[in-house]
Amino acid sequence: MNLSFLRDRAFLRELLVIAIPISFQQLITASLNMIDVIMVGQLGETAIAALGLSNQVFFVFILILFGTTSGMAIFTAQYWGKHEIEPIRKVLGMSLIVSISVAILFSIVAVLLPETALGFYTRDAAVIELGSSYLRIVGFSYIPVAVATAYIAVMRSIQLIRITVIATVSALVFKTILGYGLIFGIGGLPALGVRGAAIGTAAGWTLELALLLVLVYAQRTPLAANPLTFFRFDRAFFIRVLKTAMPAMANELFWSLGITTYNAIYAHIGTDAIAAINVNATIEELGFVVFIGLGNACAVLVGNRIGAGQREEAHEIVRRAIILGVFFALSVGALVTFLRDIVVGLYELSPGGVNNVRWLLTVMAATLWLRMFNFTVFIGALRAGGDTRFALLMEICSIWLIGVPAAYVGAFVLHLPVYLVYLMVMLEELAKVFVSGWRYRSRRWAHDLVNLSVG
Repeated sequence: MNLSFLRDRAFLRELLVIAIPISFQQLITASLNMIDVIMVGQLGETAIAALGLSNQVFFVFILILFGTTSGMAIFTAQYWGKHEIEPIRKVLGMSLIVSISVAILFSIVAVLLPETALGFYTRDAAVIELGSSYLRIVGFSYIPVAVATAYIAVMRSIQLIRITVIATVSALVFKTILGYGLIFGIGGLPALGVRGAAIGTAAGWTLELALLLVLVYAQRTPLAANPLTFFRFDRAFFIRVLKTAMPAMANELFWSLGITTYNAIYAHIGTDAIAAINVNATIEELGFVVFIGLGNACAVLVGNRIGAGQREEAHEIVRRAIILGVFFALSVGALVTFLRDIVVGLYELSPGGVNNVRWLLTVMAATLWLRMFNFTVFIGALRAGGDTRFALLMEICSIWLIGVPAAYVGAFVLHLPVYLVYLMVMLEELAKVFVSGWRYRSRRWAHDLVNLSVG
């Protein structure tokens, strides 16, 4: 294995300038999400389950947004490599149109049909009632979330990371403080429990958008133009962008539906099982922060290199990111295993819940490197290189032909405990390692998407 790149200071500097702010942003997000679950967790396993299942609706929503905006950001990263600003603004306009349309649909479900949505996951009436009260409030913040997500995706692709970090971290801190006050009735605020967490979340996401827009225009970034000009693009250009972005959106849709199906299966095992899964998910998110930064930094650099016609250099950047990512994943996995008993003690769980969380953390720690390898290739190579159709096919086959059937068999045929069902689901990640590795080595994933004229 060639590790000589570790002496390449220029590469490491370029990678870390992007990766560290994104990882820091993700660290704050994950840490405060964990605090949210810890705070709500003081209300019991039913409250943890209600919060976790309510957030499954947001999970599907945000992943569809991520697929759409990151699919379109493939173009903005490559145009940035060519130093062309006007097409970047047009792609942002397209992203806003699609993202807001998706947000309207999810807002209707969250505000008007929360019981129907939660009924997919659980039959526990208490969980559905608590979760519905949460969804009816946060549903009003989905449109601001959609607009902010579109801006953040474009800003990352053109390396305006600092602004996104400032806006997101400020909003998250505000959301956590307000949520704490409203959950427990601190500082003269009413004690609203789960509804208090919802109000804090909705207020925080709305603040994030406001801060983003203020900073974009105050600092005169390339996106600080008349918003009406963002929508002046011709039909041919829009269709060309959609042909690349829509497989990415479909990819995230099918993947998120698969993940949410896993959670429905976990929830049918029992309320203590889905509560344990939600606790594990917060730690998993915290452990993944380094990889989010590394994968997204890889994607930006790869997109820039492809736009500049440097395909071999793009391939080498992915190789280096894979090596770094797997090394960090093994290290984080060891740390999670060492700290798992401390983590379990942070939550009010039943004895069965304690056992579930402990073993879930063990499985997650042991398989984290598989997920990191797949994430780096998927985000840093396939999506950044515009290979979205292959990525879609790989994701659909792995999750629906391997992962979901494995979870179903484990839970309803073999009647295994939740942590062994979770282990069976990891067969999906193992299969993807071979497929994604083969596709990376083939070099057929790097597509130059910006060598045509823009309308």
